[in-house]
Amino acid sequence: MTLKHTVLAASAFFAVTGAQALDAAAAKALAAKSACLACHAVDKKMVGPSYKDVAAKHKGQADALVKVAARIKSGGSGMYGPVPMPAQPNLKDDELKLLAQWVLAGAPDK
Repeated sequence: MTLKHTVLAASAFFAVTGAQALDAAAAKALAAKSACLACHAVDKKMVGPSYKDVAAKHKGQADALVKVAARIKSGGSGMYGPVPMPAQPNLKDDELKLLAQWVLAGAPDK
């Protein structure tokens, strides 16, 4: 599935499910389980950008949630440098949404 198709599918899913409250503890646990924290930190660049940098880059974008969720699912490189982010194709849509919400909120603890 191409990134464009992933974005379109995610857009449809998120439009149907609507907004939900962010469960930061669940999101952080999912990020740890999915090995996201091996390359990303809340406020400093590691292998990948900090979550705060990702949130700042997408601030004010109406489609930020869909874009970030699609990027998590498909992986890729070039947006923040040459090091590729591995894809997370096995995450369910609700898990992708939770991670994307958490990242866009700056990866809060609570």
